[in-house]
Amino acid sequence: MSSVSAAETTENATVARVQAMGRAARAAARLMARADTGTKNRALKAIAAELDARRGELAAANARDMQQGRDNGLDAALLDRLELNDARIDGMIEGLNQIAELADPVGEISDLKYRPSGIQLGKMRVPLGVVGIIYESRPNVTIDAASLCLKSGNATILRGGSEALHSNGAIAACIAAGLKQAGLPETAVQVVDTTDRAAVGALITMPEYVDVIVPRGGKGLIERISREARVPVIKHLDGICHVYLDDRADPQKAFDIALNAKTHRYGVCNAMETLLVAQAVAADFLPKLAAAYGEKGVELRGCEKTCAILPQALAASEEDWATEYLAPVLSIRVVANMDAAMDHIARYSSGHTEAIVTEDYTRARRFLAEVDSSSVMVNASTRFADGFEYGLGAEIGISTDKIHARGPVGLEGLTSQKWIVFGDGQIRE
Repeated sequence: MSSVSAAETTENATVARVQAMGRAARAAARLMARADTGTKNRALKAIAAELDARRGELAAANARDMQQGRDNGLDAALLDRLELNDARIDGMIEGLNQIAELADPVGEISDLKYRPSGIQLGKMRVPLGVVGIIYESRPNVTIDAASLCLKSGNATILRGGSEALHSNGAIAACIAAGLKQAGLPETAVQVVDTTDRAAVGALITMPEYVDVIVPRGGKGLIERISREARVPVIKHLDGICHVYLDDRADPQKAFDIALNAKTHRYGVCNAMETLLVAQAVAADFLPKLAAAYGEKGVELRGCEKTCAILPQALAASEEDWATEYLAPVLSIRVVANMDAAMDHIARYSSGHTEAIVTEDYTRARRFLAEVDSSSVMVNASTRFADGFEYGLGAEIGISTDKIHARGPVGLEGLTSQKWIVFGDGQIRE
């Protein structure tokens, strides 16, 4: 008879712990679904007050994570994401207060109409139930995720990155205290308190307790969850975003948008990674843009026609067109016309965000209709593809899926609709 190894014992304990959290979340979800807007808003404001009152505890917990991160050789960028300073705590508090001010989508009834039988039929917006969220590094995501799920009437299980374990634990204590003060179940928001990777495997394979998974992190994490999950997943893998400069584009708009879409921030999913330029204007547009990109330190990789216009550009490989750089690197392709641009987008896009710059109304309408991405823009920077910029207050993530939520996912994306019927004694003949 073989003995159970210590590793197996630990893994079994982790799975049991996550399953217990799932059961508690399912029970809490029923209570959250019937919570009124005022109660949910009181909870959000109580959590904000707890964060403010416990700044010292948050700082001490974060200091442990930061020291451990330095000891483990985390680079400067990851340490910056991990840091929880006063300004970031202020940002979390502001975010909670902003979400408290947003309209509550739960219970909204739409499309009410009478049927010939006399029944009145409509749709009611309802919470999804239990939302599992798996994310990396930034501890402020714990508050973003918890507050959006709370306001939309969901229970949630949060599994943050191992590097932020102590910070997330301190934030979880603030959330639990705020929920208790508002009379809501503390198990409505649970933070997984182990670094064991088995916790992720358990969370994504228990559809009896979890209704949807939202992964926020690197491509490797999202690929693993998409491959192994037995629960529906709201996600996007890459942000390979395109801007097409049409031969009927306003030159100043083209310059401003192409520069902003790439250089406003590099390490974000809505930054432009490939610039497509109509052949008729490439010789005019590209040298000016290249000079501006050069001042910002952006490396250019271009097709053969691009390199003929811009000697400083490196030759782009096939891999470049399918790469999300998240860095000061830009691929440029000169195309014959809008149809060629749309062909390129259809082949290489990740379905995140695409933009056209043109003064031709007919072409703009075609681009909007035919480009199949979660956000499609006319004469605007791809950097606007963001929950805050779309007026959602905040976002839980961005979805490139086509079922349920697509694009930035805010409060409404964390709800569904069910049919409701009002009758007055009707029976079916």
